[in-house]
Amino acid sequence: MGDTAETVLSHTVTRMRRAFWIVILFSLAINLLMLTAPLFMLQVYDRVLSSRSTDTLAMLLIMALIALLTLAALDYLRGVALARIGAWMDRQLGTVLFAESVSASLNGPVKSAQALRDLVTVRSFLGGPMVVPLLDTPWTPIFLAVLFLLHPLLGWVALGGALTLFVFAVLNDVLTRRLIRHSAQAQIDAARVAESAIRNSDVIMAMGLLPGLVERWRDRAENAVSRQTRAGERNALLGALSKFMRFALQIGILALGALLVLDQQMTAGGIVAGAILMGRALAPLEQAIGAWRMGVEAREAYIRIKRQLDNAHLRVAQLTLPKPKGRITVEGASFAYSGQPKLALRGINFTLNPGDGLGIIGSTASGKTTLARMLIGNLAPRTGAVRLDGADLSKWDPASRGRHIGYLPQTVELFEGTVRENIARFSDADDKDVVAAAQRAGVHDMILHLPQGYETQLGENGMVLSGGQKQRVGLARALFGNPCFVVLDEPNANLDIDGEQALIAALAALRRDGATVVVVAHRPTVLRAMDKVLVLKDGAMQAFGARDEVLRKVLGPALHEGRSRLEKDTPPREASSS
Repeated sequence: MGDTAETVLSHTVTRMRRAFWIVILFSLAINLLMLTAPLFMLQVYDRVLSSRSTDTLAMLLIMALIALLTLAALDYLRGVALARIGAWMDRQLGTVLFAESVSASLNGPVKSAQALRDLVTVRSFLGGPMVVPLLDTPWTPIFLAVLFLLHPLLGWVALGGALTLFVFAVLNDVLTRRLIRHSAQAQIDAARVAESAIRNSDVIMAMGLLPGLVERWRDRAENAVSRQTRAGERNALLGALSKFMRFALQIGILALGALLVLDQQMTAGGIVAGAILMGRALAPLEQAIGAWRMGVEAREAYIRIKRQLDNAHLRVAQLTLPKPKGRITVEGASFAYSGQPKLALRGINFTLNPGDGLGIIGSTASGKTTLARMLIGNLAPRTGAVRLDGADLSKWDPASRGRHIGYLPQTVELFEGTVRENIARFSDADDKDVVAAAQRAGVHDMILHLPQGYETQLGENGMVLSGGQKQRVGLARALFGNPCFVVLDEPNANLDIDGEQALIAALAALRRDGATVVVVAHRPTVLRAMDKVLVLKDGAMQAFGARDEVLRKVLGPALHEGRSRLEKDTPPREASSS
């Protein structure tokens, strides 16, 4: 990305303001043309009926129709402009928010697409009909001025009605803003509970967690609904009062106009014209009260978007660097997750040269996965640095960095699409490169036995792979493009003996080709393909060095020799090249 996310938002808002000036000019012209009907009625009553001139009536009719056609054309153009402004904003910010939502989830427990839902809320409001009353309201003084010209009393009555409706609008904001804000947050919390439950349906149904989680979701959803209902009730009350006020004022204007005509202070045409002008002056204010709740929701959504982009995790794109060879240097790296005072890693120091293989072992919660994620640049060290050929990984543009790195996470997720697309990392890759990655991972034969081979659809509406199959396809994805640095987090967790032997052979081949390989392991058999071992304990390095030496020191000579004999009984095989 050439700009920071915050800069993109600033530029987008600036350009939208310029576009809205055109919409505002359209609104001014539309509201001036809204005077067509009252002026036409005034002229018909005061001139045509008194003079009985059909020529005058025909001319007035032609002029009125031209004005109304112009009004319709401008109203159409304003609607098109608003829709396109909303669509343009979505295109400008959608990509940034998608990328930022993914990036923000790296260093925290919250993983949500709420920012994208907020963008839809803002776009729907700005690009829809609910924003029109807010654009028409500033031009209410035009109609009030014409009423004052008809007669000052009519103007004062209309002004009093407009001020009353404005007070209703302010009351609506005061009485509903806090409820709408809390309701929106409660809806977000409820959605997170639901999304988490859907992702973990197996565990929920297997262990009977559903009733408790349903109750948890219901509490949050009920909180959102109750607050939204209260806000809706208050909005409806003020809307009903404003409608009563507008109708009462229109009747009052008619009665007052009749008295003025009887007192010969105004012509009969002024009665009809005054009623139309009063309705037009107050209609935007009344409609604005009805649209107020959506406006508040859109404003709160924009505030959440701005807050997320102000704290954006995405960085300015760096200069494109040459393809690295795979030298990894970790310099005093420490790391703590957001909101956690305790360091997950502290004082990590080691160097790997191209072709080295490092196995990371340690007890549960010792920091192995955190170190793996820091090594690929997804987590930025709080202190120290992780460098690939001298370049700080956390400051390297992810799109450029990712071409040189292969990563297999502890929990493998394949995305909706074909097997080929998943292996190719959703790039426009040659078929031979995809097949080569699958062959290096020893998964080519397995893929050929799928219903449509490499074109087998995965994901929500496609085939569901077993845990071992997903892990092997994920390994092929990690090896795609011949990366110089490969990090695998428990890559044999779901593999059978054949799959594990294919994995060991693939790792050995990677190292022979000069790639640097790091494997997080619980099962020590995969360490056969490594020449170095790092032992973590409570986030700190307990030992680092040659594999046999470290294992002998940590596991003890007898246990180490027993495992060595077991490994010798199951020699590695080469990855399938079929």
